[in-house]
Amino acid sequence: MKNTEHKKLSATGLPPGQRASDNFPRFGLTQFAIRFPTQVETIKLRISGELRTPIEIGFSDLRQLPRIELTADFHCVTTWTHKGLQWSGVRFRDFYQQLLVPKAGPASGANFVILRGQDGARSCMLLEDLLADDVLLADSLNGQALSIAHGAPLRLLAPAHYGYKSVKHLDRIEFRSSSAGYRPSGYRFMEHPRARVALEERGRWLPNWLLRLLYRPLIGPTAARFERALRAHQEE
Repeated sequence: MKNTEHKKLSATGLPPGQRASDNFPRFGLTQFAIRFPTQVETIKLRISGELRTPIEIGFSDLRQLPRIELTADFHCVTTWTHKGLQWSGVRFRDFYQQLLVPKAGPASGANFVILRGQDGARSCMLLEDLLADDVLLADSLNGQALSIAHGAPLRLLAPAHYGYKSVKHLDRIEFRSSSAGYRPSGYRFMEHPRARVALEERGRWLPNWLLRLLYRPLIGPTAARFERALRAHQEE
């Protein structure tokens, strides 16, 4: 299956403000460069919030769902895009409708979803965005099980949204009726509630031209920092 192309593209075939990159680096907010998952051998998702019953979902539950192969580009909010990645996993929609609704019973109106990773990273999405056809709980990239660099053992993949929504090392999902009390991983201006790439929803309050100007010089140093931290972790 191939994802639906963004409707708003530049002359280069990329979404507005994006530049093609040959690399797909380990990347994120710099405080997470030295943070790593504690469990990569098994998949364990804790589901909490406004539910009938909090539950834990494991690998045996996920394997009951249809597997999806998806070709999608990855768009980092800092303006780089890596094209044509091959992902595999299960649709979040199937996960929600076939497992969470019958087992956990999310409350009506619990449409604000907080996603948390083993490394402490967190982001949020609207349920309507998570239920899109191309949003996956992914465990494979380019035919191989996810590496630590790219989110092992399980990550969210939301191709129509900037990469900071696609939380790596996913282990907790919380359903709420509002965003009250939610704190993003970074500064609040850096996280848009939806972060749709086609609409260039990079963040809040600041204009996109300024965010692009601020982010682009950070790409190389940030990728290098994450790479050094990964090498040090692997040598421990």
